[in-house]
Amino acid sequence: MKVFCLLFFVGVIALADAATQSKLDLASAVTEAVANNPELRAARSRIEAATGRAVQTRVWPNPNLELSSEQFPPDRGGFNGAQNMVGVAQTVPFPGKKALDAKIGAQGVTLAEWEYFGRELELVRDVKSTFYRALAAQNKLAVTGQLAELARSTAEAVGKRVAAGAAADQEQLRAEVEHDRAVAEMAAARREVAEPLKTLAALMGRPRDALGPLAGELAEQVQRPDLNQAREQMLARHPNVRAALAGRERADLELRRAKLDPYPDVNFGVAGGRDYAAREGIMTFRVSIPLPLFDRAQGKKREARANADIARYDLTAVEVRLTRELAVLDERLKAAGEQVETYRTRIVPKAEAASRLVRTGYEAGKFGLLDILDTQRTTFEVRLTYYDRLLELNSAQAELEALLAKNMAELHLAKPAVIPPKP
Repeated sequence: MKVFCLLFFVGVIALADAATQSKLDLASAVTEAVANNPELRAARSRIEAATGRAVQTRVWPNPNLELSSEQFPPDRGGFNGAQNMVGVAQTVPFPGKKALDAKIGAQGVTLAEWEYFGRELELVRDVKSTFYRALAAQNKLAVTGQLAELARSTAEAVGKRVAAGAAADQEQLRAEVEHDRAVAEMAAARREVAEPLKTLAALMGRPRDALGPLAGELAEQVQRPDLNQAREQMLARHPNVRAALAGRERADLELRRAKLDPYPDVNFGVAGGRDYAAREGIMTFRVSIPLPLFDRAQGKKREARANADIARYDLTAVEVRLTRELAVLDERLKAAGEQVETYRTRIVPKAEAASRLVRTGYEAGKFGLLDILDTQRTTFEVRLTYYDRLLELNSAQAELEALLAKNMAELHLAKPAVIPPKP
């Protein structure tokens, strides 16, 4: 029998450990989302597409194979009486054009990579926020379950008093109504847990899977950064700023390229053959240069100048927007931290102490049913509000981390790689 009991408890412990290990933690959720999120995978493919375009900009145009037959006498020998030649023609871009094209392509790759990094930070922020929502919903479900259990025990206590003639029948009905109400609220709380779990599964790239319970706790305290230092850090490393910088540099390069566009590319040709009539070999050289009389790239230069202005304004707009968001988030973090601290150290302990005192007094006949039900309901609402404040604090922290690009190191987000060497 002792052996059986020992094996039973060992099995229970093993099952408990397995259940704990099966819970999804935040780090695993972030790692899986970064690996499998379809939008992020599409962003990675955009980097590959930009790399392909950059490689193509360094490639010269293909030469032309030219075949010609001149002074063709149709009535005297056909081709044998003509000058037949075969040659090659090659267009040589104006000096500086291909170099600028390569730099523009390189900036396109850099821009795509920083846009990918920005999307990755946004994804991590969304995963964290959704994870925190699910954790808060789990905690609120647990509180609702405790209220239902408390309402059930209260209904039983009232039933005993009614049976003993110490309370009226309507008190038992009121206690049963409160218990039924708590059970209904549990069903609503379960739905509040399911919604963020479905969103989290979609962010992780498996929308058809049902996620189980989550592992982790909501932080009760966070450290606010120094605002000036945080702003400098944000403007120096945030992917949106780096992407705007890359866009500005590319626009400047495109403007320089547009200024070179009126200068024509030169076409060189060489051909050799035989003059059958003169019975001798011949060779010709040809140089062709387009004359920029009508098309001097006026529209391209005007468009490039406007795009350069747009890129500069976009960079300024990104910096202004991020600075404003940082200030707003700092205020949110401050307010949420103060509220959490007040609830944690004052409101929640007082509400729970009042609930215990009233319940003990009710059992001793010092308080009525309305007193205990009102106190239980107040304690329940206070604890739910506390988890709402915790959620606000953790969500603000997740947004701040994304704004400061704190996840760059842990996600291995390094400086964008240069384009592969020319094949």
